[in-house]
Amino acid sequence: MKRIILYSALAVLILSSFNNGTQSEESNKQIKATLHDTLISQNGYSEVNGIKMYYEIYGQGKPLVLIHGGGSTIQTTFGRVIPMLAKHRRLIAIELQAHGRTSDREKDLSFEQDADDVAALLKNLNIDKADFFGFSNGGTTAVQIAIRHPEIVDKIILASALCKRNGVPQQFWDFMKQATLATMPEQLKEAYIKVAPNPNNLQVMCDKDVKRMVNYRDIPDEQIESIKAPTLIIIGDRDVIKPEHAIEMHRQIANSELAIIPGVHGEYIEEITTLKFDSKEADFVIPMIEGFLDTSSERKQ
Repeated sequence: MKRIILYSALAVLILSSFNNGTQSEESNKQIKATLHDTLISQNGYSEVNGIKMYYEIYGQGKPLVLIHGGGSTIQTTFGRVIPMLAKHRRLIAIELQAHGRTSDREKDLSFEQDADDVAALLKNLNIDKADFFGFSNGGTTAVQIAIRHPEIVDKIILASALCKRNGVPQQFWDFMKQATLATMPEQLKEAYIKVAPNPNNLQVMCDKDVKRMVNYRDIPDEQIESIKAPTLIIIGDRDVIKPEHAIEMHRQIANSELAIIPGVHGEYIEEITTLKFDSKEADFVIPMIEGFLDTSSERKQ
């Protein structure tokens, strides 16, 4: 049954993802404090379609695959919520082509290729089926996984995912045409340099991310409508994603729910560039996500 969860009135959108403000030293300490190495039960690299894909595994239980946003790492997107989710789930957090610790290939980035890479990684890890939680570009990758590899998908969470060019204001595309490494948020640059085997490839990652978005093409309606997996769509009420776009996705995906949360792009999971807002939306968003993922045969509240 379709269900819309409205946590606030729809507000005038701001392009929060363009924010290039400097992260405070205190916020950097907070992001580090939330993710202790002792939480990781396994990490490493897997040979996937010609690249070495980095992954981390946390917790026990049914697999939940975490797919980060553009220009990001596991920690910059999910560092604040991994400790919450790992209490009840086996998390498989990955870094996509050219991002973080994962190597690159002589090929442009594409959401379709990312989807195929994630599917191949799960096969290497002997995981036949999983739930998926993708944020921003990772949400679009999750859409492609549901389209291209439906047999491995149980439930999906599409957090600020984009399926159509008209899903964001025209200013977004104007910005992307002029985007450079200088306009990339400092927090994301610092995170890449910290973990990448070759920090000098930051420019390559940035250029490939920008090119992918400049050349972005709509996902056809029939492909979106083909998604049968139970789906939770989440955006912020001041997200870069238009609320109209999220509502249309909700209408097109038959077995879907929609939640509109107060805040900007990623604030509801306390993504690293939003920490300056000192918000606590994750404290109620994560239980909501867990409730969506749970079934009668799983953990009881």
